[in-house]
Amino acid sequence: MDTFRTRLARAARRGGRLVLANDYPAARCLVSRTLRNIESLHPHLCAVKLNLHLLLPLGRAEVREISAAAHGRGLQVIADIKLNDIGSTNLAAAGALWGMGVDAVIANPVMGPAALAALAGSAHARGRGVIALCHMSAPEAREPYELRAGGTRLYERFLGWALRAGADGVVAGATYPRVVAYCSRRARGRLDVLSPGVGAQGGSAGRAFGAGA
Repeated sequence: MDTFRTRLARAARRGGRLVLANDYPAARCLVSRTLRNIESLHPHLCAVKLNLHLLLPLGRAEVREISAAAHGRGLQVIADIKLNDIGSTNLAAAGALWGMGVDAVIANPVMGPAALAALAGSAHARGRGVIALCHMSAPEAREPYELRAGGTRLYERFLGWALRAGADGVVAGATYPRVVAYCSRRARGRLDVLSPGVGAQGGSAGRAFGAGA
């Protein structure tokens, strides 16, 4: 069984290392706009990311339609819901997403290393992936994610938990290239570093790729 990380790498070799953040505000025509984006942009992408506020207005059949279109063009589908709850709730939420054709979920490691490891293990058993949040791209992310706890910054601790849990990737915002470089250096290829924030938030794709995203 192919792993999520293997499929993502294959898509990146074929098309490119870009993930489309299809994060429209809640509006009409979400499905048709998303399908048009997949059709027109797929030669340059490896995945499409669906944010929580886009997923909430959609039904299961609509998410399946989007997933099928992405898979038909060789792309992976990532649910950016920053999952963060007790273990049983995390597994139930992830299971619902797998049933809609989603390939990976972004989780917030503040739920603790044991819950993160359980989520990753369950996802891998079904050929799915888990991407752990390390440092968000928003300007206000610096204060919480760079807090020191036990001698380490919070994002450093989150990366350590993700590595021990066997997560497939971590999120480190392109707006903080030094954090991207830290995660890439520490990971040594054991997981992928995904760097949102290119475009509207001012992050540079070139700097993020140069730092190891």
